[in-house]
Amino acid sequence: MRRLLAAVLLSLVSLSPAFADATIPTKDIPGAKDSSFLKRYDGSFIVSYERVAFTDFKVPLSALEPVDRRDSSNNAVFLPKQEKEVEGPRTRLVYLLPAERSPLEVLRNYQDDVEAAGGSALFSCKAESCGGDARRSSSGGGGDMSLLMYFVHERDLKEPSFSNGACALTPSITDQRFFSAKMPHPDGEAHVTVQTYQVSDDLYCKAFNGRTIAVVHIVEPRTRDRKMTTVKADEMARSIGATGRIALYGIFFDTDKAELKPPSEPALAEIATLLKSDPQLAVLIVGHTDNQGGFDYNVELSRKRADAVVKALVTAYKVEAKRLRAAGAGMIAPAAANDAEDGRARNRRVEVVKLN
Repeated sequence: MRRLLAAVLLSLVSLSPAFADATIPTKDIPGAKDSSFLKRYDGSFIVSYERVAFTDFKVPLSALEPVDRRDSSNNAVFLPKQEKEVEGPRTRLVYLLPAERSPLEVLRNYQDDVEAAGGSALFSCKAESCGGDARRSSSGGGGDMSLLMYFVHERDLKEPSFSNGACALTPSITDQRFFSAKMPHPDGEAHVTVQTYQVSDDLYCKAFNGRTIAVVHIVEPRTRDRKMTTVKADEMARSIGATGRIALYGIFFDTDKAELKPPSEPALAEIATLLKSDPQLAVLIVGHTDNQGGFDYNVELSRKRADAVVKALVTAYKVEAKRLRAAGAGMIAPAAANDAEDGRARNRRVEVVKLN
């Protein structure tokens, strides 16, 4: 059934230039780069890359075991009994390895590199001993969760369907290998996970069939920036009076999420105070993102975040819904260059724009 459905989808999208089968790369994807302290396997190319300035990350220290619940894709959830939660800048690097390189050979090279840097292994496993479904990567629902789903699920990927990045992270797999480790770092201790496997696909990802993929997660130590910026209502009023808008950086969301975090409450309260002080004022709440991820993805994410702000103002602060409107600008109106994290941080914002 899966192959029949995939074949039908392939025949439909093959008519559109927006989709294309996987192809063997000759260079890394734009914007991707290796970690400064963990090398790549010679001859491999980065096909998927994500860098988050600060987040939490769970490092498995034991095999996944079933728990009595299902995820949002109706997969039976598997979790390790032992894990270590760390925080800091997190990088995910997904490599396509040269032909005829096995998952074990590649994993051993990464283990050698970690050991040479003074690191030490925390946990390792292979195939079914890792727990969950060892034949699945990040894709699908209704079965057992896989090891890769512990880190990332297909629904969270920013890569287009059938792209090299998607084909590295979503097909059926064989010969799964994994290890987690800790490594010395100038600022403390870094944590690394490396998962290798062979792609098994004869449809739109067939170019990768039999090739080894390495999924590398690196979390570096860093104390989070404490910059709880709350703009007061009177300052908002002055800026809106002068320019028609105010940019706010005190409204917080997790990466790729649209649920407001509790530290956003002071900024929301000030917006509510602004609106209550001027009963005639109506505003547009506009979400903005940096340029990490696809255009349509970021527009939709920014709209959902603006919707969340409007909902909170109406339900928690009793602002009249007719005085608010949500919109998502995505990456189209940057406040700074997206070349470095400082600029991208300035671009991730919520703006309050006067409507009348």
